[in-house]
Amino acid sequence: MSVVEMRVPVIGESIKEVTLSQWLKKDGEYVELDEPICEFESDKATLEFPAEASGKIMHVAKEGDDLEIGALVAKIDTSASKSNAAAPKAETAKPAETPPAKEQPAPESKTAAAAGHPSPAAAKILRENDVPATTVEGTGRDGRITKDDAQKAVQNKTAPAPQETLKPAAPSAPPAPRPATAFSRETNSKKMSRMRRTIAKRLVSAKNETAMLTTFNEVDMTEVMKLRATYQDKFVKKYGIKLGFMSIFAKACARALMEMPDVNAMISGEDIIYHDYVDISIAVSTPNGLVVPPVHNVETLHLSEIEWKIKALADKAREGTLSLEEMSGGTFTITNGGIFGSLMSTPILNEPQSAILGMHAIKERPVAVNGQIEIRPMMYLAMSYDHRIIDGSTSVTFLVKVKEYVEDPVSILLEL
Repeated sequence: MSVVEMRVPVIGESIKEVTLSQWLKKDGEYVELDEPICEFESDKATLEFPAEASGKIMHVAKEGDDLEIGALVAKIDTSASKSNAAAPKAETAKPAETPPAKEQPAPESKTAAAAGHPSPAAAKILRENDVPATTVEGTGRDGRITKDDAQKAVQNKTAPAPQETLKPAAPSAPPAPRPATAFSRETNSKKMSRMRRTIAKRLVSAKNETAMLTTFNEVDMTEVMKLRATYQDKFVKKYGIKLGFMSIFAKACARALMEMPDVNAMISGEDIIYHDYVDISIAVSTPNGLVVPPVHNVETLHLSEIEWKIKALADKAREGTLSLEEMSGGTFTITNGGIFGSLMSTPILNEPQSAILGMHAIKERPVAVNGQIEIRPMMYLAMSYDHRIIDGSTSVTFLVKVKEYVEDPVSILLEL
């Protein structure tokens, strides 16, 4: 018997361990060369693991196992033929008296094998909504379950039956709890995903390893909202995307960061690394946790380019298809808790970066303008920073600059 060992490959310099999140091929099933056999969940993304040879696969690791780089995942018996690999399961499943005609569904075997194999994005959607892949009909190549197939399956699952139209819909984010019963004392547990564990470690590290402080200010959004109301239709017609708040804040921050390089720097050992460019990480909420893919060279991009790049990264993040390269880097981070209704919060640093800006909900409030009380759309800003590298005066000055640029967005466009 000739055996090929399948071991966890080197995925990235910073990744030392992965989690086997899902087997795509059953134990004893025949696999083709380069056919995905399982999915790995790393600290940053979900990756498919292709077969290195054709033959019968023998599982070594189990779903949910944490595996170090180089750990044995499976073995492939390359001496086994496709018919021999499938024979044991077929014989044990049916008695000898079964008519031969029913034992040879050859035309359906390939489709059946592929039908239960979702893409990484589809697998996440099905897993998060407790929809078995075996109940979904794939429309992709060789019956592969696509993202659209998964989304339709979830919609069909959550759509209430006619007699249930008066019942409230179940929440779709975490697994739906069991119906409440009187005086219930039941509990349940679920292993944290690798991404969630990584997020937890990074947040604790940021709190414990940096001298983090936060400074606050507020910004009058009147001019920005006027700008969007006046030019939104023309902007969409020309660039095919809406002008949002995030691109304006990103551009304002990029300009301030180029003027104040200390805020755009980071500590490495006993050195300070300065950057002559601005890569802004944009916080994106996904079902598995918060990810912060960066938009590179924001200082050189047009507002429309920033909007398109943010959209592309956010879509990939929610689909679970971000590459490691797309997750790497960043010199400054912006997070917008306002989309969830947050009025004020203290963002935590995204190490090794030295500063992060928190945007919040826009609320109409009475403010003093030229000696008069006016109702203005106001937003609180919070900037957390590492006091080891950024002084208090520097942080306050930076946030004031961002405030001034946002309150006068034409100055950003004209670079005045």
